[in-house]
Amino acid sequence: MVFFFNYFEEKSSELGFPFVCLFLIFQRHREPPKFPCETEIELDRISGLSEHVLDQILSHLSIRDAVRTSTLSSKWRCKWAKIPNLVFDSNCIASPSQDQALIKNKLVSVVDHVLLLHREALNKFKLSHRELVGVTDIDRWILHLSWRPVNEFILEIWKGTRYKIPSCLFSYQNLIHLELFNCLLRPPSSFKGFRNLKSLDLQHVTLAQDAFENLITNCPLLERLTLMNFDGFSHLKISAPNLQFFDIGGAFDDVSFEHTFQLTLVSIGLYDRNVALSGSSSKLLSFFANLPHIRRLEVQSYFLKVIITPSYYLVRP
Repeated sequence: MVFFFNYFEEKSSELGFPFVCLFLIFQRHREPPKFPCETEIELDRISGLSEHVLDQILSHLSIRDAVRTSTLSSKWRCKWAKIPNLVFDSNCIASPSQDQALIKNKLVSVVDHVLLLHREALNKFKLSHRELVGVTDIDRWILHLSWRPVNEFILEIWKGTRYKIPSCLFSYQNLIHLELFNCLLRPPSSFKGFRNLKSLDLQHVTLAQDAFENLITNCPLLERLTLMNFDGFSHLKISAPNLQFFDIGGAFDDVSFEHTFQLTLVSIGLYDRNVALSGSSSKLLSFFANLPHIRRLEVQSYFLKVIITPSYYLVRP
């Protein structure tokens, strides 16, 4: 154990503060046995904590540090494989190299390793790395996750063209939160919506008009909707009886609401100057009449021009 202590002491800067602290606490509470026969039955105090507390400790570590707790003792060897949240971001790999191919290969290796050994149902899966592009490995990971319940799925592609979401993602019927960045969505004809989805965040996405309307209509529990910098649809027809929060920013022609009587918080930003100054701007204002319970309204960008145009005075609540 002295060997491990010296090793981790030398590597403290590499392993990260939370992991080193955890190891030092683990080490500090291991007292030498009074008699040789006590060695086999001695339990360290950290490992003796309840499973709930151990899960809380692991939940505050990055996936990289969580996996490394397997070296603490045999009792910790597989504990990380039960953590409910898998987050693969810039903290999951340590690579001083600027070689994008090397970083990509390391990231793929880490995700493959974790998904292969992880045993439990997932609360959250997040894939967001600044060097990540839409590689085919993501298709394989999404397919793998379709075999188990996932409550939150977050995918952010920071580089390259928009990544085409594989059809198997639309079979995630346990989803409560879905967040996509720089993606192309083409739901299969058999898609009937996400029946448990409460939060949807789509940014820099491409989605056909009919597919968008079908998606929103078939998410009956939807409470939060965020749309930013989208294309493929410009007429936003929102029919969501449980919707409470709506945040939109982009280029669009009009917004209409149906059965949104619980909607209280709205933020709207129009980024297309030509639409703001066109004669069709009155359509953008008509949605106010369908927000009887609104408590907070944020107006940004060219939508301010829509409000001050003469067409505004033609709108009747």
